[in-house]
Amino acid sequence: MAKLPGFPMMDEYLKELSRPKLLFARFLQPGGRCPHCSIPNPGYEQAWFSSAPIQRATPGQTAKWGTYFRMSCGGGILARGIWSDLKETGEIAVLIPAGRLVHDDVPEPVRIFLQQAIDTQHAPDAAALMAGSAVDAMLKTLGYEKGSVYTRINTAVADHKITESMGEWAHAVRLEANNPRHADKEKPHVSSDEASQSVEFAEALAFFLFVLTERIKRGKKAAEAASAPPHTEAPSPGSPNIP
Repeated sequence: MAKLPGFPMMDEYLKELSRPKLLFARFLQPGGRCPHCSIPNPGYEQAWFSSAPIQRATPGQTAKWGTYFRMSCGGGILARGIWSDLKETGEIAVLIPAGRLVHDDVPEPVRIFLQQAIDTQHAPDAAALMAGSAVDAMLKTLGYEKGSVYTRINTAVADHKITESMGEWAHAVRLEANNPRHADKEKPHVSSDEASQSVEFAEALAFFLFVLTERIKRGKKAAEAASAPPHTEAPSPGSPNIP
């Protein structure tokens, strides 16, 4: 589809129109990754579908719902769509939970490492390594570039760039990443639960360091703009209001 130069919003609109619609069906393949096991392009079997409209007491569109499960990992998703005359199908508007994407406020390369950690949780060693790389990149983004990760975490805590609790999270991620990174003889691999915890700790650290910080900045900026006096232009020298 041809682009319209100078009209980025129209380009996005045309892209949305050309995207295949996701419909309720016995078998659902929404693309992306499973929000539970991170396998790419997962398939889901329909377990239940609301063949009658779900009544609501408040104004608004009536929805139809469906539940789907994966036989491999056992994870489930909930699909919501707008009610129509198509009893057995219809367009899906929302999937719950949606796939996990790292927030745009997280800078690169932290965002890329963290997204890879999320996407590789079906391979725990890889997820733990990527979570460790994300923490390393966070410290470098804060200005701590020299020395071991252990030393840099402690220095960031001492400088009050991160709290003691955040430092403990960072050390936990560092330790889990060290086992597969150095092929530890006693414990060369991490478990799925350990990898998930490392990814969650790294996500939480990125949220507090970058996402929350940017939200506060935007909130302050919006408050300042709202409290600023309205701008009025001074009358020109030839204005009849000037004697």
